[in-house]
Amino acid sequence: MTVACDLVCNIRLRHVRLRTLKLKNMALLLRTVARQGLCSSRSQFGILYRHAVPMGTSAKEEMNKFWTKNTRLNRPVSPHISIYQWSVPMLLSISHRGTGVGLSSGISAFALAALVLPESYPYYLDLIHSMSFGPQFLAFSKFALAFPVAFHTFNGVRHLIWDVGKGFKIPEVYRSGYVVIALTVLASIGLAAM
Repeated sequence: MTVACDLVCNIRLRHVRLRTLKLKNMALLLRTVARQGLCSSRSQFGILYRHAVPMGTSAKEEMNKFWTKNTRLNRPVSPHISIYQWSVPMLLSISHRGTGVGLSSGISAFALAALVLPESYPYYLDLIHSMSFGPQFLAFSKFALAFPVAFHTFNGVRHLIWDVGKGFKIPEVYRSGYVVIALTVLASIGLAAM
């Protein structure tokens, strides 16, 4: 019986201690709030900023340090494209992006022209034929239209192969680049000859 009484007394004592601790914490919190003036009519943001401590340098200070250091070391603002040694993968990457932008712009312009211009497509095709350009000009124009389509297609297939995870070794990258260039030229000549 005494063990049970001791257990009940310990539980009650623990409960009283927790309650006292909670009350002390609440009193401490209330005292802190009253000291800080959160209950007063002053701006709450001023209180928060008054006790704020900078944890590091600001972005503006970092930027100023960066530019001061670069000026002192006489560094250029940014590397110019002329300092790079051009390589086949670099050229093909830039060309792939350029042909993508060019093709999407051309298709959009053609679609917009089809909507806006008053005549139909055969009329404008006959108009081009009536201008009697020489066969060399027409062949060059066809080649100029076929080249971006062929290049973007073949280089897109190359990128799809890369997406599978193949062809990442440097010799394979160069070899696939040369294959893309050769196939592009051959396909463009073939399409222009039609």
